[in-house]
Amino acid sequence: MSGHAAITRYPAPSEQPLLRAALRGALTLLFRSLIRPGMPISGQRLVLRVLTAVHPTQPGVRRQAGQLAGRPCEWHRPQGASHGTLLYLHGGAFMLGAPASHRALCAALAHYAQLDVCALDYRLAPEHPFPAALDDALAAYRCLRAQDERALFIGGDSAGGNLALVTCLRLREQAISQPAALLCLAPVVDFSGVQLHQPAAGDPLLNPAWLEQAHACYCPPGVDPLQPWISPINADLHGLPPLLLQVGEDELLRNDSLRLAEKAAASGVRVRLEHYLGLWHVFQCHAGLLHAADRALQSAADFLRQHS
Repeated sequence: MSGHAAITRYPAPSEQPLLRAALRGALTLLFRSLIRPGMPISGQRLVLRVLTAVHPTQPGVRRQAGQLAGRPCEWHRPQGASHGTLLYLHGGAFMLGAPASHRALCAALAHYAQLDVCALDYRLAPEHPFPAALDDALAAYRCLRAQDERALFIGGDSAGGNLALVTCLRLREQAISQPAALLCLAPVVDFSGVQLHQPAAGDPLLNPAWLEQAHACYCPPGVDPLQPWISPINADLHGLPPLLLQVGEDELLRNDSLRLAEKAAASGVRVRLEHYLGLWHVFQCHAGLLHAADRALQSAADFLRQHS
């Protein structure tokens, strides 16, 4: 049965104006201007490691290195009994990032949702193009499903949100039970790039040339970037688990989330879309620093708990 996505639009936050301005300026100067095709991918990775080297800690959450389905991972475990496990797939345009770059976000989710959060260190392009990252995500999910009978969730941001969504499509194809819910923070779902948003305030992180580079690295010659396993906006979305989408207004990928929400709802998926005005791509990474990020992750945690 088809329906409409439940959409909530949050006004631009009024608190922490100096911090928000400082973050936006720093991201524009240090991320958007450096992480672009003119910088070698090795240099881009170094810039991201430096920018995320220091992050707020989350009291009551223990971090532990591990291995899952042959890949490194990091576990974030809350104090006391957890209600299940969230497999988290980090963003970074399929080329950058690691569990370490998303520690603040994952620790906050573990704390707010009282879930064990496993951040997977999947293989990156261009050394490992499609479908390596997707294969790693699917193997990790299957391993977690075999190990633990409690509620299992999957989520991710940007490229990781793409992988989380497509992993669910692969699970459906293979008749493997779906996660209890799916969390996607500003996922990239359309590699055509024809419906990019142009925010009036500008996007302090993403630039079109970098997105084109990511597409070329992830999809080598001969791989169709519009196939559903890469551009899930072109997929049949029926049978997916309950889906929460969070997206900022000031980002090139805004329309990916808006279009995905409507298509998934029309396919009978229970969808909630949270649209944050005045905020940028994956602002949730500023958890523990930016109040708006903490509120968004608390909302995500509430959604996950509802489906435990």
